[in-house]
Amino acid sequence: MNDDLAALSARIDRTNELLHRMLAEVAKTPSTHAIFVDAGYLYAAAGRLVSGTEDRRTFDLDTEGLIEALIDKARTIFADSRLLRVYWYDGARRRIHTAEQQAIAELPDVKVRLGNLNANNQQKGVDSLIRSDLESLARHRAISDAALIGGDEDLVSAVEAAQGYGARVHLWGIEAPEGRNQAEPLLWEVDSQRTFDLDFFKPYVSRRTAAVYEAAATRPTRDDVRFVGAQIAAKWLAARGREALVELLPGHPYLPGSVDQDLLVEAEGLLQYSLRGQSDLRRSLRDGFWEHLQTQY
Repeated sequence: MNDDLAALSARIDRTNELLHRMLAEVAKTPSTHAIFVDAGYLYAAAGRLVSGTEDRRTFDLDTEGLIEALIDKARTIFADSRLLRVYWYDGARRRIHTAEQQAIAELPDVKVRLGNLNANNQQKGVDSLIRSDLESLARHRAISDAALIGGDEDLVSAVEAAQGYGARVHLWGIEAPEGRNQAEPLLWEVDSQRTFDLDFFKPYVSRRTAAVYEAAATRPTRDDVRFVGAQIAAKWLAARGREALVELLPGHPYLPGSVDQDLLVEAEGLLQYSLRGQSDLRRSLRDGFWEHLQTQY
């Protein structure tokens, strides 16, 4: 009997030791978050808030700048976590990328997932894609937190599926001029809620009837844009000082939304050329900005 008790005690001790090791490994594993964007909701809500219309044809959305602002916001909220990627869900005829969707897909850390677009320009199949991705990533412990930008009640099942595997789902919304633009059942199910206001979106939405720059006769080269980025970086450093530089460097290769927008606006003024929707030139601009700052550190 004593031998049996001793053997049982040894097995229990061994099990406890293995559990402690496993918990220690889990504690050392960094948390991971992802951002899930229902583009249909984002375009409609941001367009209504800034331009007074949900019609995509009447305004431009600086998706690259906005995505970077969202990444920057997530970095602040999930301070001890790393970004897996941004998932961008949109609709397209026969699921064939538009030029804008292709440009978004080429951005770093962004995955574009397409549902169908019907004859009435309504998205079909997007909610099921969001659920599939959320559930799969949570099930495989690829994410611990999910920031979900959307408002459809059909997303409730996606939230529940992810939560069932231990992930926390945080609903990010866009301020509505009147009433609400997110379903109440969705608000009830998520772990936290956050709403972004007009000031957050205003730099990224502009009406197409109010173009700032006429199309330039010749498109600037990447080297030209990179040089302008370096020029602006030199001015930025002279105005802000090395303390601001030290704060900025850990975010490389991303820039805070406010800095990125100031960089874009100033560069367009110097070049007299619009960089909206020009993802390769925008990258060259940031490359030039970062390259100069890193040489000064």
